[in-house]
Amino acid sequence: MDNILISIVGPTAIGKTSMAIALARHFNTEIISADSRQCYQEMRIGTAVPSKEELNAVPHHFIQHKSIFEHHTVGDFERETLKLLEKLYIQNDIAILVGGSPLYTDAVVYGLDDFPEVDPEIRERLNQQLATTGLESLKKQLKQLDPHYYEKVDLKNPHRVLRALEVCIGSGQPYSSFLSKKTTPRRFNTITVGIAADRAVIYERINQRVDLMMKQGLLEEAKSLHRHANLNALQTVGYRELFAYFDGDCDLDFAISEIKKNTRRFAKRQLTWYRKQEDILWLDYDIDKNEVIALIEKKLKTT
Repeated sequence: MDNILISIVGPTAIGKTSMAIALARHFNTEIISADSRQCYQEMRIGTAVPSKEELNAVPHHFIQHKSIFEHHTVGDFERETLKLLEKLYIQNDIAILVGGSPLYTDAVVYGLDDFPEVDPEIRERLNQQLATTGLESLKKQLKQLDPHYYEKVDLKNPHRVLRALEVCIGSGQPYSSFLSKKTTPRRFNTITVGIAADRAVIYERINQRVDLMMKQGLLEEAKSLHRHANLNALQTVGYRELFAYFDGDCDLDFAISEIKKNTRRFAKRQLTWYRKQEDILWLDYDIDKNEVIALIEKKLKTT
């Protein structure tokens, strides 16, 4: 098996994009974005889409190729990525996967867990419940039906809560019982590179990124999307908080501080997810990229 996927992971704002570009240029290959929000064309600033210069440096895939009005799942991403890799490996036996959505990277590397089919009427009822009684009632229900997953899931993400609940109700079993983490055989080997830093460094980089986003026009971008705030794609850090500001629930300074706080929490969840994987080559965020290339070249000889 000669095909290699280099997967670059780590917390948000740590420098995954620049690392991916350096590796893609060295190996003369292309980058696949594994980000659940950068795929939406209407969400550029708040999702930290790579700059035009970065996108032009090497070919990128799955950046702003969908609309927030399209239904797009991690299963769709897995299928699209595997199909794309078949094409890329015809020209080059190395491809780069980069992104901050752990579920998306894991779907490509390990495969998705096998969930049961659920009656669409269940989701319909849950959506009605969300509209009439709010997210809190769904959270309480999930805590009762699957306390284990309740402790892990992003409780501010209605889509994740709804998905878990519909499986619990439809199958009569906890959602977490289907999270087997079994690996699906792939036609490539994966080298996973994790970029890390001290917590203080990560948090400072997050704060700087949010400030930069505001200067770049995040407020205006969010305002243009406010009327669609109920869409799943927009249940996202950076937009939810500004929607609350537009709704008069808080002032702008508080909304910005909430973006920073919730982004820090997201980074913590990312690290918690990846720290459980033993096969990640963890490197410091400010390591010389030539050193990274040398490490990967060495690893390729034994893969």
